[in-house]
Amino acid sequence: MDIAARRKADPAHWRLATAIRALSMDAVEAAQSGHPGMPMGMADVATVLFRNHLKFDAAAPNWFDRDRFVLSAGHGSMLIYSLLYLTGYEQMSLDQIRNFRQWGAITAGHPEYGHAEGVETTTGPLGQGIATAVGFAIAEEAMRAQFGADLCSHKTWVIAGDGCLMEGISQEAIGLAGHQKLKNLIVLWDNNDITIDGRVSLSDSTDQLKRFEASGWRTLSCDGHDPADIERALSDAASAQDDRPVLVACKTIIGYGAPKKQDSSGAHGSPLGAEEIAAARAAFGWEHGPFVIPEDILADWRAIGARGREAREAWATRVDAAQNRDEFARRISGGVSDRLAPTIAALKEQALAAKPKLATRKASEMVLEVINPELPETLGGSADLTGSNNTKTKDLGAFTPENRTGRYVYYGIREHGMAAAMNGIWLHGGLRPYGGTFMCFTDYARGAMRLSALMGLPVTYVMTHDSIGLGEDGPTHQPVEHLAICRATPNTLTLRPCDLVETAEAWEIALSSESTPMVMALSRQNLPTLRETAGENLTARGAYVLREASATPRVILMASGSEVEIAVAARETLEAEGVPTRVVSVPSMELFRDQDAEYRRQVLPAGTVRVAIEAAVRQPWDWLLLGERGREEASGFIGMTGFGASAPAPTLYKEFGITAEAAAAEARRLLG
Repeated sequence: MDIAARRKADPAHWRLATAIRALSMDAVEAAQSGHPGMPMGMADVATVLFRNHLKFDAAAPNWFDRDRFVLSAGHGSMLIYSLLYLTGYEQMSLDQIRNFRQWGAITAGHPEYGHAEGVETTTGPLGQGIATAVGFAIAEEAMRAQFGADLCSHKTWVIAGDGCLMEGISQEAIGLAGHQKLKNLIVLWDNNDITIDGRVSLSDSTDQLKRFEASGWRTLSCDGHDPADIERALSDAASAQDDRPVLVACKTIIGYGAPKKQDSSGAHGSPLGAEEIAAARAAFGWEHGPFVIPEDILADWRAIGARGREAREAWATRVDAAQNRDEFARRISGGVSDRLAPTIAALKEQALAAKPKLATRKASEMVLEVINPELPETLGGSADLTGSNNTKTKDLGAFTPENRTGRYVYYGIREHGMAAAMNGIWLHGGLRPYGGTFMCFTDYARGAMRLSALMGLPVTYVMTHDSIGLGEDGPTHQPVEHLAICRATPNTLTLRPCDLVETAEAWEIALSSESTPMVMALSRQNLPTLRETAGENLTARGAYVLREASATPRVILMASGSEVEIAVAARETLEAEGVPTRVVSVPSMELFRDQDAEYRRQVLPAGTVRVAIEAAVRQPWDWLLLGERGREEASGFIGMTGFGASAPAPTLYKEFGITAEAAAAEARRLLG
């Protein structure tokens, strides 16, 4: 059916959808940057979705029981910006649309969480949206099981493109979703057969319907430009006929209506140009100038934006009448439990009394054993390394299709998918996710970890086996550069505790955070209890004096995690030789940087020899060795200069020269 026929077949729908297309063309043209083709191609699908199916109220963007809409194909950001403006989200003014991709505008090049209400998650890196949506769907199931369908019962809708489905993370996501039977997850596939390079057939021949079916999904198809057929498919998808998530393949034409550029890569990532836009306007029968939406069309869209008000008000009434209203309100607000601090304080006192020698991964488990019963919002998991990461405690139970009250997700060998899902779990609200893998596999989770930082989500990454100390698995599994990568990532806290006390404090920081993800680097090998006080959370200082010198210090030994005991042993040697030596534990460089200058000066005074000790590369330590009143000629590093090797941990530390003897010798050398 050609455009003229479609205009006549359903003129009311056509006018609504054309408003999306017109705004998208105009904004990209004004910016001379962007992707007009996807919004033009998916305008019909989005119109049917928002008009008939999506549960939302534009006047209350953060209503907890709204449906979640995720634009995984984030390059088509003008689709969601157009919808937010048209349906009446207060923040999304016409001026914001006019200033698409410009400095200070909330209409970023790809949708960014926190910039505009109605944008549920940051998308753009392809595949991230669909993988994050799996987390939304997990969280919806968990919260419904805990609080009941009267307070939590909604769907997660996703628009994904060919690129989203090609990225490897998508298979991790759809495999997990199918296995977990997330029936309220619905993916609308923009099946337009075009990528930047040209037709999809240049690089891929996957039968996506069979792929999803093999992963445990129900699959449907529709003509993505026929509103009646779209309505049929979306109604079927929303009916939840069984317990499978749903893929709807929407056959569309990219750049629909642009006579020379539609159905080609020319409509993908660049403005259409004035001539092509004029031709498209003529084909659409759209006689209005740039950024002009007729009042009657805008009124119809605003009515769509308001149609969820009655449902929201009914929900609010149910919440007010609920017996667990206060706890529900606390949970969805993301507030910190008042049980956290006393629980951590009690554990720290027990640690000082018992002085256990244990791996910090085991210490983390001990913290979780006391925290999880007190904080019902925690939702744990691991990427098939539960027994190594020590992330599951006996009270949690597995989250499964048969047990939605379980609080532990077996993510399988899916680090990237796990990290993205945890982002979605946090964004959904009501839960605090943590998940574990080996530290070296931050490489696999990196894309989603970066988005945790970009969005400001306090997701906790439990990264165990954090150094060459993991031993025999060898250099493929021994992280040496990963601490530096994590520390270099903006808005990320890397916490590397040295014993049970610091580990407990690290968890207190993580579970109190409101806007910063945590990387908790934990050892495989056993470590002694080194802390001697339990009052103040000294880990929150980032660095502190763990062992004071016998007199004014001539040497300062700095270390984190498993190397702090090496620093303590080296200090004993140097003190026995008459060299006053201070040991500074550095569990978090980022937190130490945040301290005031006077505190940093007290911990690291000028005029001393400094030696840093860490079983990793030197790079992040240069700030503390050469800055903060340090001097190059009085600074040394004991650590790694290359990759590791396969051998028992004690052998590796000896062979790579990460020993107390080496640290003491370096201090002597620098003292001259």
